[in-house]
Amino acid sequence: MSAETTRPAGESYEGAAGTGPRKVARVVLLDPEDRILLLHGHEPDDPADDWWFTPGGGLEGAETREEAALRELAEETGITDVALGPVLWRRRCSFPFAGRRWDQDEWYYLARTAQTATVTTGLTELERRSVAGARWWTCQELTRAHETVYPTRLAELLRTLLVEGPPARPVTLDTEIV
Repeated sequence: MSAETTRPAGESYEGAAGTGPRKVARVVLLDPEDRILLLHGHEPDDPADDWWFTPGGGLEGAETREEAALRELAEETGITDVALGPVLWRRRCSFPFAGRRWDQDEWYYLARTAQTATVTTGLTELERRSVAGARWWTCQELTRAHETVYPTRLAELLRTLLVEGPPARPVTLDTEIV
């Protein structure tokens, strides 16, 4: 769950009362073999408390969600050669991370790339302490995974995407509260 260390003026990343949830853009990045790129994250002070998640993070300043999706993807993976597609899914989530509760409104964009090598030189200080790496997953590997993956229905959602293509309009996923 990528969390930035800088905040745009007036925006609370915790989603405190009266400020609304943190606006987040995430990327469902597929390679030519239809593998999805996930980042391996963990609590900064407890690497055993880990999970996998899609690249992405909070909007900065007046940027659009599309701009945030591309910026976050470049910062977290070094991948810049992408074709950004439509919003696939939207979800609200709330989770503890790095000693606070995060309340987020996440939009998941489809993107495709042929660039599969990743580099993590653009990570924030908090991300350097909480992101352990990246991995390309097949849908089958994701379906069989015993690790924690967010969103929790990602294997099913990916399978539907690969069989049916992108939805006509974004699908609203169930709210996840961890």
